[in-house]
Parts: sequence; structure tokens; C-alpha cells
Amino acid sequence: MLRSLATVGLLIILAGCTTEDPPAAEPAIVAATSPSAGIPPNDPSGTTTCHLLAQAVLNATLMDPGTVDQIVATGSTADAPLAEAAHRLATTYATALAAKGRDDEPEMIAAVSAAGAEMTTVCQDSGLDTVG
Repeated sequence: MLRSLATVGLLIILAGCTTEDPPAAEPAIVAATSPSAGIPPNDPSGTTTCHLLAQAVLNATLMDPGTVDQIVATGSTADAPLAEAAHRLATTYATALAAKGRDDEPEMIAAVSAAGAEMTTVCQDSGLDTVG
């Protein structure tokens, strides 16, 4: 329960983060969320997906370029509930990117956080929340 509250808290913080483009000197953040970062290659895709999601939430990198793509790529071969949650996250992320500079941009970024929180719940319901 405490872990769920911490996850939701991090997602709320992420929603309030600035939407300015990150400085070009930050590619190390994206690299920290790569699938090879501490995940054995033979882990089931659901475990890998939930691990990547947990890292992105913990590091507040869900809106960083490439992060959602990695989560969605591993989630596409997971069980149906997780694959569907990954698809919703990808759709929401694409909508947020398209909203850049518009008045509704903060709401669209908040929607990405909400989709991440919903996907975190799917990981917990699937018993995959113990990774990360």
C-alpha cells in the first residue's frame, strides 16, 4: 500500500514538472532506463515492462524521449491487460507530444502521468510490482 502511495505521489510530481525541452546534455537519464539496465534478458516481457515503468516513475523520466517507447516495446508482448495498458500509455504520450506549446499541454502531460499510474496498478494486479 505504501508503495502504491509513493508511486502515485511520484506521478503527481511528474505531472507538475516543467515541459521545457531538457538540455542536450541529459542523454544519460534515458540510458538509465534502457532494458539492459539490470534486467536479465530471459525475464518475461511483463516483468521487464513493469521494471522499466517503475524506473521511469522513480526517476521522473516518463516524458523523456525514448522512455515510453521502451516500455511499450516490451509491453507489446506481455499479457493482454499489460499490453493494453502499454498501448494506452503510448497513445496518451503521443497526444501529449502533439500538444507541445498549446494551452492544453499541461493537461496532456498530466494524462501521461495518469496512464502511468494506471499501468502501475496493472503491474501490481499482475503480481509484477515487486520489480524495480
